[in-house]
Amino acid sequence: MIKSDIIHPQLLSTLAKAGHKARILIADANYSCATNANPAAEIIYLNFAPNMIPSTTVLEGVSKLINIEQGTMMAWPDDFDNTIHQSYRDILPDKTPMDYVQRGDFYGAVKSPDTLLVIATGETRRFANILLTVGPVIL
Repeated sequence: MIKSDIIHPQLLSTLAKAGHKARILIADANYSCATNANPAAEIIYLNFAPNMIPSTTVLEGVSKLINIEQGTMMAWPDDFDNTIHQSYRDILPDKTPMDYVQRGDFYGAVKSPDTLLVIATGETRRFANILLTVGPVIL
């Protein structure tokens, strides 16, 4: 029996396969995981119902299991109040670089062969997708 905050077998197995520079998408409830991701990526569906298992909960758990080298988010319109952005900044380790890319570039990054895992959440806030780059283990 694993003594960890995270006990989801498929998630643990896939994270264990993630090496340096692998990418992990934590997707909001609006993201089309099947059509806008690397076809070889493992998709884990945690989106049972709207707002159930929000992306912040998943980020908190994942960040305890891997080193995060950087985050990437889809750029949002200037007049949009992206409340989840600060929540992510609060969860990520201090000084974690964050890139903001246009929609097409974001989809392209998620479709790259480097994307190993897509985690579908029940997060209903818009522009809540975050693509994590796995960092090296520092001993």
